[in-house]
Amino acid sequence: MAITPDLITGFVSFLITLMILSYLIGDNPFFRLATHLFIGVSAGYIAAVAARQVLYPRLIIPLLGSNLVLQALMLFPLLGALLILLKASPRLSKLGGPAMAYLVGVGAAVAIGGALTGTLFPQALAMVDRFDPSSNRGFLDTFVNGLIILIGTITSLASFHFGARANAEGTVSRNFVIEGLAWVGRLFIGITLGAIFAGVYAAALTAFIERISSIINFFGSF
Repeated sequence: MAITPDLITGFVSFLITLMILSYLIGDNPFFRLATHLFIGVSAGYIAAVAARQVLYPRLIIPLLGSNLVLQALMLFPLLGALLILLKASPRLSKLGGPAMAYLVGVGAAVAIGGALTGTLFPQALAMVDRFDPSSNRGFLDTFVNGLIILIGTITSLASFHFGARANAEGTVSRNFVIEGLAWVGRLFIGITLGAIFAGVYAAALTAFIERISSIINFFGSF
């Protein structure tokens, strides 16, 4: 039987699958080796993509160009990148603090802006649309489902209200209205987390079935 790239790939994937599944009998060197390989390959792939699609076209090429203004502007990200690399040294890591703080701040601002414009505002508009009497949807779908969504949103937000006052007995407790809303909110949060867990479990089970099917097909090809 000739050794082909498909044969080598199938054998390596089968071996790594066994190394991952060996975690069922407990933590062992084979499982740790497989996880290290996965993390290393992922890090190398991300570094290659960043170098080819970000650093080279957006930093190296402008620095090597003839536009002096653009070259001057590119010095700031180049300096920031060099400062972040200093975080690898314990003695010089403090020098990379400002660049890292700027990077985290910009990332947080982008994430918050994306959450507002891509999640919160559309959800609020969809919630208003649920109570639109001119909608073509029926009464049950328009008002009852919308009311459930509205109650779930309000009570879930109330469950994260941590303001409390001391009562006459000296103990600290929340207002009974907030406490009741928070209790209902915890039910909605529990249902949501349960649905998310079920989705993750179903996705993992699908991936596991696909991997087993791939292994069976690999050995069936001989």
